[in-house]
Amino acid sequence: MAHAFFFDVPGDAEMYRRVKEAIGQDEAKGQIVQLVTATDTGLRHLGVWESKEDWERYRDERVRPAVERVLSAAGLTPGAHPEEHPLELVDVMPA
Repeated sequence: MAHAFFFDVPGDAEMYRRVKEAIGQDEAKGQIVQLVTATDTGLRHLGVWESKEDWERYRDERVRPAVERVLSAAGLTPGAHPEEHPLELVDVMPA
């Protein structure tokens, strides 16, 4: 069953670009779609994955280590992980 969620983080498009570069271009097994939007306080990430387990594996193995490297390189101390909010997915319509 697909897993949809969102979480908010402080930061901006440039910080996101650095994290994305640190994650790399390798395929994200199970990813259906990810959207990142600007908010008044930073960025909102919306994701849809084939399963919660696929997302958690990718998050733990690739996203969190990349975020920690980017923040450390910027002289920032990584804080608590953002709270993830599940969404009740009704449909995903590919282009």
